[in-house]
Amino acid sequence: MNPIVRAVTVLLGPVLLAGAALAADIRVEPGPGALVRAVGLARPGDRLLLGEGTYRGGLVLTRPVKIAGGGKVHVAGTGTGSVITIDAPDVVIEGLKLTGSGTSHETIDSAVRMTRKADRAIVRDNRIEDNLYGVDIHGARDALVEGNTIIGGSDRLMNRRGNGVYVWNAPGATVTGNTIRQGRDGIFVNTSRKNTFTNNRFENLRFAIHYMNADDSTVSGNVSIGNHIGYAIMFSKRVTIRDNISLNDRDHGVMLNYANNARIEGNAVLGGGEKCLFVYNANKNLIMGNRIEGCEIGIHFTGGSARNEISGNAFIGNRTQIKFVSTRDHVWSGNYWSDHAAYDVNGDGIADQAFRPNDTMDQVIWTQPSAKLLLGSPAVQLVRWAQSAFPALLPGGIVDDRPLMKPHELPETARNWKASLQ
Repeated sequence: MNPIVRAVTVLLGPVLLAGAALAADIRVEPGPGALVRAVGLARPGDRLLLGEGTYRGGLVLTRPVKIAGGGKVHVAGTGTGSVITIDAPDVVIEGLKLTGSGTSHETIDSAVRMTRKADRAIVRDNRIEDNLYGVDIHGARDALVEGNTIIGGSDRLMNRRGNGVYVWNAPGATVTGNTIRQGRDGIFVNTSRKNTFTNNRFENLRFAIHYMNADDSTVSGNVSIGNHIGYAIMFSKRVTIRDNISLNDRDHGVMLNYANNARIEGNAVLGGGEKCLFVYNANKNLIMGNRIEGCEIGIHFTGGSARNEISGNAFIGNRTQIKFVSTRDHVWSGNYWSDHAAYDVNGDGIADQAFRPNDTMDQVIWTQPSAKLLLGSPAVQLVRWAQSAFPALLPGGIVDDRPLMKPHELPETARNWKASLQ
């Protein structure tokens, strides 16, 4: 039997296409060259419905078609180039297992590679394993990558692996509901804008989400677990980072590096490594309503950062709440500090005394780490007593003029994730 059979029933609401052809379902069964022949014969708008089995990859799609596998189809690459290259608009790749890309970073060998012509391409509900890159959105507009499991190879060092999803100059790209692990970066964005990354899960990566020169985008509802860095926003403007979770990320939960006019709101950075939040030369950002808990340093704030509004955050159980050296005071207003022994006589929820997270000895230790050996000495205790008795002796730094008596509730989603890892 011919492995390619054009169905009698065409798609509902038939659309008249070039050459008066009607879009139709084409059922394809495994066999040598079957998928390649089906792709070659397909007309714009056709759906290739693949029967259960394994098919050879290395495909280049130059017409708007849909390839669907129902979760029981394996498309195996040749070990060279990309498994599927999309070079036409409105292509859909759905329900496939994709393996066996090449290993060249120069050509960005991927399970699915979208060219500039691949506007509105959809890659949905696939299992993508052991490829150099998972999905490369390279210049295509309004692409959608949704509901995929993307697992990188483990045969090379992390920095030599590819990214789960690589977005380059792809305005309007949406990456949502994916599980990405064991690559270099989960999502790497370079020179793009107006992208949306929501409800993804990232594990065993360098960065969960890594922005470089990517403006006017939204990152929300994602979960980063045990990566080196959760959310790294670099050289970008007007990015919204909202309602994300960072659990046990090793170095930083959220990093702002030359990021300006960003909105960092409602995120939970829980446990993990060196710094929950690192702000480096980042200006005019709103950092509000975040839960910053259980890190070596709650927030490391560099002197090159200015005109940021930081309020409504909860700093809980960090060994050092803030690392910030300055010669003058900077006012943050309305945050909760777990180490503030506060009282509230009028019961308005705001502590009756301002809070200064750091003192002179903190700054000495940051600049002269060997001074840690003296922390228990009478001289250090005398300096700290003098500062408490004579506030004029305190150095410049952060002052919260309206510290909160209670932290905001940890969102239910964050509570559930935290409990699941305990």
